[in-house]
Amino acid sequence: MQQRPTFHNGYILGISFISALGGYLFGFDFAVISGALPFLRTVFHLTDWWEGFLTGSLALGCMAGCVLAGGLADKYGRRAGLMIAALLFACSSLGMAFSQSLPAFIATRAAAGIGVGMASMLSPLYIAEVSPAAVRGRNVAINQLTIVLGILITNLVNYLLAAKGPEVWRWMFGLGTVPSSLFLLGVWWLPESPRWLMKVGRKAEALKVLGKIGDANFVSRTSEDISASLKESPTVKLREILSGAARPAVIVGITLAVFQQFCGINVVFNYTSTIFRSIGASLDHQLLETISIGIVNFIFTLVAMWQVDRLGRKPLMLLGSAGLAIVYIALALALQGNAGAGIVSICVLAAIALYATSLAPVTWVLISEIFPTGIRGKATSVAVVSLWGAYFILAFTFPVLASHLGAFGPFYLYAGICGLGFLFIRSRVKETKGKTLEEIETSLMHH
Repeated sequence: MQQRPTFHNGYILGISFISALGGYLFGFDFAVISGALPFLRTVFHLTDWWEGFLTGSLALGCMAGCVLAGGLADKYGRRAGLMIAALLFACSSLGMAFSQSLPAFIATRAAAGIGVGMASMLSPLYIAEVSPAAVRGRNVAINQLTIVLGILITNLVNYLLAAKGPEVWRWMFGLGTVPSSLFLLGVWWLPESPRWLMKVGRKAEALKVLGKIGDANFVSRTSEDISASLKESPTVKLREILSGAARPAVIVGITLAVFQQFCGINVVFNYTSTIFRSIGASLDHQLLETISIGIVNFIFTLVAMWQVDRLGRKPLMLLGSAGLAIVYIALALALQGNAGAGIVSICVLAAIALYATSLAPVTWVLISEIFPTGIRGKATSVAVVSLWGAYFILAFTFPVLASHLGAFGPFYLYAGICGLGFLFIRSRVKETKGKTLEEIETSLMHH
């Protein structure tokens, strides 16, 4: 009987955590706007439309960053793209902090989005390509863990800074240079993805990296699987990824990415102050609520990391979509009946718990897994561009919808979308736990 491959778990966790610091930048910029909006509304005299556009402008940059990252990742490697993302984020954080006008702020926030978009695509992609099948789900979920850490820590900092004066929002954004600088230093130490090295013909370097990840048996098996996969899945142009045998996987990836945003939860993250202001909560209570959201988000992301390689991807996604549909209806009824901050808070935190256990981390896991090696960079780019496009629509429309329908109205819509998402996942998503990337590719291509 052939000996089972073994791998060096400590080394894999180390490089996964460093790459996942890109997720921290995502979490930072995601959360900082919630604490800064009460100040930005006054400084820039924001209407509902401009509040939505300012919040969503990050997503416009993210879409550009994903397109840029796809080409860079395939041509120059995953590591180079991560370094550029860190540099962009550091510079744009300072740009937002020193903005003197609304156009300047929106432009630099969009620039920050380019860095976030690149990192949001490349971090889970890199982790998936360096992780053995048995721990890949957990390791890719580390990226979501750093996202929620970014959200939690940023919300804590926002709360502590809130009483420091009307210009404190500049400090909130400027502090983004700290995690981006740490990320840049960490990426400098990372090895390149062995699958990308094999793809560009640098097999000796790929074998060396694989040797750091696992034993000789692991190196032999993995290198053979990658070589066979590259022969069956040659590199194609961007316009070709929606044709041929890979099309079903690409359609599933794009749909899951869009659903992760249209499920509506990021309205809760970005517009916490708006939701609780609608029931008369004070600014202090609004900011304190963001901390509770961050803590629950962190705890249930750990639950997802524990279960994603045990229970599987599909059961968690089904649980999350069905649960969110029910909780959103309860939240809409609570807001509509002005039920009080306590009941609204319970509904909000229940929604966060469900999302953190399911759609938030597992969508990234599936996007990083289901595409063939030859198109993985470009297909991941298309899926994540779709995700950020959906986020822009969500963030831009909520203030306008809330002003016409009340803060409760949009949550009925999001409940319906979650119901449709449940049906799609049940019928179209295949379980991938415990399979190598090459096994998943063979299964999906044949399907």
